[in-house]
Amino acid sequence: MSSTGKERQSAGGPRWTQTWLGGARSAGVDLGYPGERLGLPEQGGGAVAGYGRRLLALFIDWGLSLLVASFLARALDWTPPQRSLATLVIFGVQVWILIGLLGTTIGKRVCGIRVARLDGRPVGPVWALARTALILLVVPALIWDRDHRGLHDRAADTVVLNL
Repeated sequence: MSSTGKERQSAGGPRWTQTWLGGARSAGVDLGYPGERLGLPEQGGGAVAGYGRRLLALFIDWGLSLLVASFLARALDWTPPQRSLATLVIFGVQVWILIGLLGTTIGKRVCGIRVARLDGRPVGPVWALARTALILLVVPALIWDRDHRGLHDRAADTVVLNL
């Protein structure tokens, strides 16, 4: 490292790798809290749900779907690939119907979170189907914005909130 690089680093400023590897916040940009741009509270009921609770809810819903598919596979003598496909279908139908009608799945309810449209209306079956189809593609659900909304949420104009 050159002497000027050592001087800049010792002057108290972050190294250039710390600014782009750590994201905008490490460069000193204030992005606010998740949901602030949407007019949501920072904490408590109605605030954007965190990643941990959303992930736990997903595991619970997937586990329940796997359990149902396993019972069906045993009763109907399905092969492992058939059971895997059934698990995906059961998961998709469960998420679609429950989000469309209630705004929550079993896993989300256990974790204290729900899905809501940004305009305040119920999610409904059409938007729930679009959201679920994108979740089943996996990749859209992995791409998030700073309000913790995946592409599936952005497409359906929804957000996952704390109860």
